[in-house]
Amino acid sequence: MPFKRFKIPSIGGVGLGAAFLMANSSIGPGFLTQTTVFTKELLTNFGFVILLSSLIDIGAQLNTWRILTLTNLRAQDFANKVLPGLGYLLSALIVFGGFAFNIGNIAGCGLGMNVLFGISYEQGAFISGVLALTLFWWKEIGSMLDQFTKTLGILKIGLTIFIAWKAQPPILEALQHSIIPVKWSGKAIITIVGGTVGGYLMFSGAHRLLDAGISGKKSESEVNRSAISGIAISGIMRYTLFLATVGVISSGTILSAENPAATVFQKAAGSIGLRIFGIVLWSAAISSVVGASYTAISFFKTFHPFIQKHERIFISIFIMLCTAIFIAIGKPVSLLLAAGYINGLILPIALAIILFGAGQKRIMQDHRHPLWMHIAGWAVVLLMGWMVLV
Repeated sequence: MPFKRFKIPSIGGVGLGAAFLMANSSIGPGFLTQTTVFTKELLTNFGFVILLSSLIDIGAQLNTWRILTLTNLRAQDFANKVLPGLGYLLSALIVFGGFAFNIGNIAGCGLGMNVLFGISYEQGAFISGVLALTLFWWKEIGSMLDQFTKTLGILKIGLTIFIAWKAQPPILEALQHSIIPVKWSGKAIITIVGGTVGGYLMFSGAHRLLDAGISGKKSESEVNRSAISGIAISGIMRYTLFLATVGVISSGTILSAENPAATVFQKAAGSIGLRIFGIVLWSAAISSVVGASYTAISFFKTFHPFIQKHERIFISIFIMLCTAIFIAIGKPVSLLLAAGYINGLILPIALAIILFGAGQKRIMQDHRHPLWMHIAGWAVVLLMGWMVLV
């Protein structure tokens, strides 16, 4: 059977760590806000957007992770083989998008600590920035990423499931409209896809696998499971938050325009819910800071041995700059909007580069990328490209 190798058995070790790194990087402050805002707009129909977006995400991510690990090339080196200099352009775009988003992630850390401890946003951001630096210097980077992202990922999903249960959503209606929607939104799809696998997010797990030495034909099954698991983890978190939001809105609650996600948690479980929101927000933000910083520097470290040798220092500088800019400016909204658009635009461009290279024997050598995956990947490129342009 041609699809037998895509059976998803249990997954562990680095593969699960890469899946959680990708998922946690996408589940940041923007993830919480986007999900609640679009649920407010589409109500139970947003379930269809989540389902369709997840299918698009799998098409993009599975292609990317398989091709990069088969060739044992990071995205920037792969792009430079497609066309000399293209990897530098791709790196610049992705690092810019990751940098802008990371400022928003630092802001989310500050807000989360403000909710939990009553300290100022700036103080919370500074403490979180120091903690992120400590994590990178405390032990071997790969081991830290795997353990840290798994722990926070399970914590976030568990707490959000509790809130969804307390909110008592109309589950049957939500399931029905997830398959047969009454209405849907192209803007919601492009935003959700861009926020899940756009920009650096599409490459974070693949680069983690390569750093751990997982590459080549022998690792194909593990890469498949890891890529699909990352999308599944992110999708479960988003659908759970969607159910919680629908439940709260169905009770007649009007969500706060400034912080709609906080309203959901507080209405569902009172003051305890607000504290849970603080934990979920901070966990989402700090894991995104770690994932974005690691992935951004992974796009430059192969360009010169000095960068690779001093990876921790460059990651630290990246985190310190993001923290300092947030403390100085304090209003990352415009940067987040710009980064969101850029990440949505980067997805079809980056995936097109990967797919184009996958058709060249001089790059793939003896490896052949399946035709059906080429078709699925180019379908994602065309669909996302069209939605970005319109």
